[in-house]
Amino acid sequence: MEPIFNVVLPVFAIILTGYACGRLGVLGPASSEAINKFVYFVALPVLLFYSMARVDPAEIFNWPYLGAFAGGSIITTIIAIIFARFVFKIRLAEQSMYGMIAIFGNTGYMGIPLAIIAFGEAGALPAIVATVFQTAVMIPIYAVLIEADLRGERSMKAAIEVTKSLAKNPLIVSSVAGILWSLTGIQLPTPIANFSSILSAAAGPSALFAIGLFMVGKPLFHGFAETSSVSFIKLFIHPVITWALFMFVFDVDPLWQAVGLLMAALPVGALCFVVAQNYNIYVQRTSASILVSTIVAVLTLSVLFLSPLMQKGLL
Repeated sequence: MEPIFNVVLPVFAIILTGYACGRLGVLGPASSEAINKFVYFVALPVLLFYSMARVDPAEIFNWPYLGAFAGGSIITTIIAIIFARFVFKIRLAEQSMYGMIAIFGNTGYMGIPLAIIAFGEAGALPAIVATVFQTAVMIPIYAVLIEADLRGERSMKAAIEVTKSLAKNPLIVSSVAGILWSLTGIQLPTPIANFSSILSAAAGPSALFAIGLFMVGKPLFHGFAETSSVSFIKLFIHPVITWALFMFVFDVDPLWQAVGLLMAALPVGALCFVVAQNYNIYVQRTSASILVSTIVAVLTLSVLFLSPLMQKGLL
C-alpha cells in the first residue's frame, strides 16, 4: 500500500499544483495549451526516441508477452468503441478517444516506478515494452480514426491525407527513429543521451501540470456517465481481459505476467489528455477520466498486489 501512495500522491500533487496556479492567476488559460504543445511536440517525442533507442530489439519482441498485452488492449478498445457508439451515440473521433482512455494507462509516470518498486530492476523492461507498445502501436490507430473523422471523408483521398499527416506526427516519427537506432546496435553518443534524459524527464510532470491548469473553472462531473463508464472499463475490464490472456492463452514468464497485468490495471495516462487537447476532441471528459480513475486506482491497485498472480511474480 505504501509504494502505491508514494507514486500516486505525487501525481495528484502535480495536478493540484497546476490547478492552484490557474486558480490563483499565476498562469492564464492559454498556459495549459502552450505546455501541452511543448509536451506533444518536444518532450514526449524525445522521451519515445530515448526509450526505444536504448532497448535491445530482441528484448522488445517478447511475442507471448506482446500477444497477451496487445490482445488485452485491442479487445478492450473494440468493446469500448462499440459501447460508446451505441450507448452515448458520439462521433467517431470521440469514440476513438473513449477507446484510447479505456486502455491507455499511466505507464510511464506511474507504471514503471511501481514495477521497479515492486519487482526490482527486472520489472523495468516489461513495463517499458508495454509503454512503447501503447504509444508506438496504439496511438497511430487512434490518430487514423480521429483524423479520418475530423476530415469528414471516407475516400481514398482522405486516407492519403491521413497517411501524410501521420508521417509527420512527432510521436510516430520519434518512435520509429528510436526503433531504427536500436536496430543498429550503436549506443547513443553521450551528449545526445544526456540531452534526451534531461528533456524527456519533463514530459510526464508537464502533462500532469497542464491537466490541473485546464481543470480550472471546469465542472468535474460534466459527462459523468461517460467518465465513470470508461474509468470502469480501464480499471476492471481491461485488466480482466489481459489476465485471461496471460493465464489461458499465452505462456509467459511469471514476472512478465505480473508486470503486464499491473500495466493493464493502471489509471488513465496523462498522454490521453495531450492527444485530446491537440485535436480539441473530448478534452474535458478525458481530463476528468484521468482524475477519477487515478483516485479509484489507489484501491484497485492495492487489491491487485494481493492477488495470487502478482504474489507469484514477486517471488
